[in-house]
Amino acid sequence: MNFSQLLTAVRQRPQDVTIPASWAQGRASFGGLMAALLYEAMHAKVSPARPVRSLAITFVGPAAPDVSISFDVELLREGGSVSTLLGRAVQNGQVVTVMQGSFGAGRDSRIDVPALPAVDMPSLAEASQELPFINGVTPAFIQHLSMRWAIGGWPFSGKKERQMGGWVRLKGDAEDVVTEAHLLALVDAWPPALLPHLNTPAAGSTLTWTIEFVQPVASLSTLDWCRYCADIEHARDGYGHVAAQLWNAQGELLALSRQTVTVFA
Repeated sequence: MNFSQLLTAVRQRPQDVTIPASWAQGRASFGGLMAALLYEAMHAKVSPARPVRSLAITFVGPAAPDVSISFDVELLREGGSVSTLLGRAVQNGQVVTVMQGSFGAGRDSRIDVPALPAVDMPSLAEASQELPFINGVTPAFIQHLSMRWAIGGWPFSGKKERQMGGWVRLKGDAEDVVTEAHLLALVDAWPPALLPHLNTPAAGSTLTWTIEFVQPVASLSTLDWCRYCADIEHARDGYGHVAAQLWNAQGELLALSRQTVTVFA
């Protein structure tokens, strides 16, 4: 199943979604996909007039592929402008992912501050080759995405730089309008920015993740490339704190991300 088909599946039967092994990340399902599916279940419970403003995600445990998952949503409060929801992904009776979401309608305001300019990076044509899918070497979900490095080193390259990023898009889907669910997958597709500091392979994963969306989301399709850049703010004792941004190809800001990542090295 491709990304669009999985989004349709969670909309149609949120209590019984099975993620194929082709979306695996080690023994777990790809975290960006888990977040996208839980967000999609949450989005179905909110008025379209209240777009998502922020999500706070905790990956409690690995969600195994090829095993049914239930995506449960609870409305915590619906105020005059903001709806707050809590989502849980449950597998075999255990919570594997938790998401708290804030959805808010726009208000009239005298404040209008544009986003900071996008980070300069080599053009798509100048970027390094696409990260290949190598069965048994790269995570299985990589076959569903395209990533080209333009800033910093590849994982396990031994390059001790603070920034890592480049160009990213989904592949294998028919052309469709990009939503916040797609942006979740595009942001989390990138490996922890700490991994280029290593020169031998080691496991790394996201522990907690907060992401904020610029509304309205700039118009783009699933065939369009986006720019991504992550900055390591601090790393020690096997934990790293990483801030990242995602823009469209024209440099319009799409999302702001912050992750606490674990690295077993």
